[in-house]
Amino acid sequence: MKKITFAALSLVVLTASSSAFAEGKTRAQVYQELIEAQQNGLDYVTDASYPDVSPVFAQQVAHHKEALAAQAAAASHVANGSAAMGNAN
Repeated sequence: MKKITFAALSLVVLTASSSAFAEGKTRAQVYQELIEAQQNGLDYVTDASYPDVSPVFAQQVAHHKEALAAQAAAASHVANGSAAMGNAN
């Protein structure tokens, strides 16, 4: 009787754990999250500073964010310039 109960309980646990694992993130989703974290400067978070950026890396993160803002502004300017040229024709 105990063997049947143990086998049934094991089957239930195995089924529940496999379905929970199947609902996880894909490799591509995790990779995209890592890219976004690097772009936001979150790769400068250490165990001692979590969840904030480590003070050692604060200046690097600030420069990185300024560079990203400059790139976004340049891309926006280029996109607006090409749209304006398209309207002129």
